[in-house]
Amino acid sequence: MSNSGSNAGAAGGGAIYGLGIFGALVYFWQQADVFWEYVLAVFKGLFWPAFMVYEVFAALGHH
Repeated sequence: MSNSGSNAGAAGGGAIYGLGIFGALVYFWQQADVFWEYVLAVFKGLFWPAFMVYEVFAALGHH
C-alpha cells in the first residue's frame, strides 16, 4: 500500500506556500526604508497568510 499520491500533493502545496513566503518577503523588503521596517518586512513575509485572512474577515465584518 502506497501513500505517495497524498505526499506529492502535500509537497506541491508546500512548494507553493514557500514561493508565496519568498514573494511576500521580497515585496515587503522593497517597501522598507529603515532598519525596523526591514525587521517588520521579515515578520510580515513569514506571517502574510495570517494578515491576509485577518484583513478579509475585517472587510467582511464591516458592512
